[in-house]
Formats: sequence, structure tokens, C-alpha cells
Amino acid sequence: MALRDNPYGAFNFMVKLGDAGGEDQIAGGFSDFSGAAVEVKFSEYRNGNDKESHVRKIANTHTTNDVTLKRGIIGDLRLFEWIKSTREGAYEPRTVTVTLLDEARAPACQWVLRFAQPKKWTGPTLAAKGGGEVAMEELVLVAQRIDFLSP
Repeated sequence: MALRDNPYGAFNFMVKLGDAGGEDQIAGGFSDFSGAAVEVKFSEYRNGNDKESHVRKIANTHTTNDVTLKRGIIGDLRLFEWIKSTREGAYEPRTVTVTLLDEARAPACQWVLRFAQPKKWTGPTLAAKGGGEVAMEELVLVAQRIDFLSP
């Protein structure tokens, strides 16, 4: 990732959902990607013979937050089929890659969700009030690991 004076815009990105066979494919244009976070847990430890009366912080396990993807309904059933398969007991973790693009649409950086699985799918809210709202679907993913890297 090249260093620059101006930060990247948050509106230009691509999502690839690795399928069960390992082949990446773009699964439609997502409008939102949120929740990517990693938290490291620490244990407090102190030797009984330490001269100073304080504890040390020792890193141990880490956790990842759930990640949410949103997109307009496009008639593609693959997201729902993935959660349906998970609901029925299939273990189909995937590598999900979210790539932030610069102004020239070249990759700037990536978030890679490893061993991602669907946790929740939410369909659109439909209302007959008119207007120009888009029917949206939402997919919440769990991942064993989230990496942030340059493409």
C-alpha cells in the first residue's frame, strides 16, 4: 500500500466470496462493509519474586468481530443458499476478500476474512409508500481470522 497525504474514499470497493471449491467470484456490488475488527485478549501475570509490585500483560487469544455486508437485491440466490447450507449442517468456510480501490480503481488495500461462515441473512424491508428506496439484503459473517494487507 502506497503512503499518501489524502485518505482513500470509503465508497469504492469490491467483495469476493470464495466458493466451496476455492474459486473467488465477485458476488454482486455490495454497498456496505462494516464491523471488521480484531481484539487481542491479555492475561495479567506476576512472578511472586518480582521486585516491582505490578503485573505484566501477556497476549494470549484473539477474537474477531462479526462482519456485515449489504447489497441491493439482484436476484442472485447464492448468499441465501450459503446460509441455508450452513443451517442444514454443512461446513463450507470461505475466504472472503474486500478490496478498497483508489480513484483509478486500482487495489489500495484488502481485508481478508479467513474461514468465514454466514451467521445471519436479513431480507429487505418492503413498504408500499412509494419513493426510491432500494430493496436491500444483509449478510453477517463470522471469521476465524481477519487480515489487513496490501494487494
